[in-house]
Amino acid sequence: MKIFDSKPFMDKGGWFIGDFEPTVFKTTAFEVSYKLHYKGESWPTHHHKVSEEINFLIRGRMTINDVVINVGTIFIIDRYESIKPVFLEDCELIVVKVPSSKNDKYED
Repeated sequence: MKIFDSKPFMDKGGWFIGDFEPTVFKTTAFEVSYKLHYKGESWPTHHHKVSEEINFLIRGRMTINDVVINVGTIFIIDRYESIKPVFLEDCELIVVKVPSSKNDKYED
């Protein structure tokens, strides 16, 4: 068994599996993150050119492009789909990106 402290990964945006360092499991196939976003946190409109992003909102409430996302919702962001997240409450998400792709975030 291997045991890891989550702090180094939370300092890197919550990403803990993928083709980057630090990681608990290095792979180019996918990335996994436990994300914390706070009410009112500002994110730019952005898209990915290589990866699709599967998200599971496990706590909180947010909007993506003015669509309300409630706790328990799973949503997929396709390649080249521009999104503007707004965090209406403190949010926790599990995020999987397929494939793992370094520097694949482009602001619109």
